[in-house]
Amino acid sequence: MRRFGILVLLTLSGCGMVGPDYQRPPPATPPTTSFKETSDSYFRPALPRDAIDRGKWWSMYDDHALDLLAAQVDVSNQNLKEAEAAYRQAVALIRQSQSPLYPTIGYTGSVLQQSGRTGSSTAIVSIGNSTAQTSIGGTLSWEIDVWGRIRRTIESDSAAAQASAADLMNARLSAQSSLVTNYFSLRFSDERKRVLEQSVAAFARALEIVRNQFNAGTVSQLDVAQAQAQLDQTRAQLVAEGVNRAQFEHAIAALMGRTPAEVSIAAEPAPSDAPTIDAGIPSALLERRPDIAAAERQMASANAQIGVAVAAYYPDITITASINFVSSVLSNLISIANSVWSFGPQLAGTAIDGGSRAAQVESARANYDKTVATYRQTVITAFQQVEDALAQQRILEQQERVQRAALAAARNAERLAFNQYRAGTVPYTTVITTQTTALNNELTLLGVRQSRLVASATLVTALGGGWRDVELPPPVPIGGQQTSRELHKKSWWPF
Repeated sequence: MRRFGILVLLTLSGCGMVGPDYQRPPPATPPTTSFKETSDSYFRPALPRDAIDRGKWWSMYDDHALDLLAAQVDVSNQNLKEAEAAYRQAVALIRQSQSPLYPTIGYTGSVLQQSGRTGSSTAIVSIGNSTAQTSIGGTLSWEIDVWGRIRRTIESDSAAAQASAADLMNARLSAQSSLVTNYFSLRFSDERKRVLEQSVAAFARALEIVRNQFNAGTVSQLDVAQAQAQLDQTRAQLVAEGVNRAQFEHAIAALMGRTPAEVSIAAEPAPSDAPTIDAGIPSALLERRPDIAAAERQMASANAQIGVAVAAYYPDITITASINFVSSVLSNLISIANSVWSFGPQLAGTAIDGGSRAAQVESARANYDKTVATYRQTVITAFQQVEDALAQQRILEQQERVQRAALAAARNAERLAFNQYRAGTVPYTTVITTQTTALNNELTLLGVRQSRLVASATLVTALGGGWRDVELPPPVPIGGQQTSRELHKKSWWPF
């Protein structure tokens, strides 16, 4: 009993955990004091809307329809539900890993009918030519975690559950970003339809003017054919745009967890302005990206698995106990005279395994090195995505100003060409050229405006939305009793 108490004390004190303790490795390249793009003298400071809570970051666009659609991602997106179930599964695995810290208690029982009479000195119950023998017993088995194998497993599973929680948040942010991007694409599809409808109406009026001039004998049939071809081509563009809009609407429905038949979005103007987002300092990115947090927690999980592999070199120490009561007389079953018991420690280990344990340790260390590389590459990719979005934010703003000037010039050229054609000083091909140029410039401007809005959403996503690593569920204590249901009810989870 004294030895048993010593072993229990070792376990409860938390001493003797083999394997390396986790320390977060630094990124491959330490973050600088500012992003490359934000040091540009042409960078425009963030608009006041950047102060909006990024928990619902899409609200900075002041679009009520978008607010309603984006909120549905948390409610019924099936990819999120899959990720949430994976997280609950990871939490349940922690509880399973914790169970070996406690004794396992079992029980046995039987009633045997035996034919004939026995020569036993115990009382015999005769039923015809047979006797009944009853037995009942219990067992206890407790593995003493001297080397920390169980605790390292719990540590690994707890970190893996935190990684799963970060994966869930990353899936949520990705779904929100995809919905916002598709929503802007749909709105600018509506804008392109509006522009094409206006162009169709203008080209139809131009065709009528050309026909009147042809009937008056002032122009040739070629001018009529050219005007008709331009009108029909623009009509075809308008019809094709309907396909694009339908696909964007269907994509939004899928992100909301609905079938396309359940979602219809009325046409509305696109947002007139794209807010400029302040990226902050690069080092904060390590705390604001759920994918970085997931990669870091996977490192912690892999590090603990090294300890699990190292513990295989040491013997397993188990306390076992059992007691059984056997009697042919049920009323006297539970008595010392009918008991058979055993108690004592057991030691089991492997002496020679042909290098299996060494290979497992090597494999665990290699897996840890792999997760370190994954973490560092995730950080590098995050910086790249932020810099890309910052560059788009800055350059597209300049491009929009230039494109607006180009459109104004093209519209003026269109007006002058048409007036000169009516005066008979230029051929109709000049009118067609200027009209096509003006239409293309307006469509290009819509594309630039759409790209600016998408770039702002992309930057918010690259910055981690409104998420922070402090929102990760805390590590589950080694002897803790939290269940997956309890963690499922934590306030940080939106469902």
